[in-house]
Amino acid sequence: MVLHGCYAGQMRTITQRELRNDNAEVIRAVEQGESFLVTKNGVSVAVLRPALPSEKNPGLPLSRPAKRRLRFTDLPRVTSPVPTQTTLDELREER
Repeated sequence: MVLHGCYAGQMRTITQRELRNDNAEVIRAVEQGESFLVTKNGVSVAVLRPALPSEKNPGLPLSRPAKRRLRFTDLPRVTSPVPTQTTLDELREER
C-alpha cells in the first residue's frame, strides 16, 4: 500500500494479533522510520507511524523522570559460611 499525503513509501500491513505478539519488534521498526497499517478481522483500524518532531513532546508536564529499577541480578550475592546441605540436614533432624 502506498501512503498518501505527507508520508511517502511503503506501509506494511499487520494484524492486531501481530502487533500484540511482536510489539517490541514493531516499535523498533517504527523507531527506524517504518509505518504500519493495523487491521482487525481484515478491517483497517489504525496507522502506526513515527512521530513527527512536533508530536514528540505533546506538551504534557513531566513530574519526574523515570528511574531504572534495580534488578535481582544487580544485587550482591549472599553466601553462607555453612554449606546448604548441613543446614538442610539440621532442619530435617528437627522433624
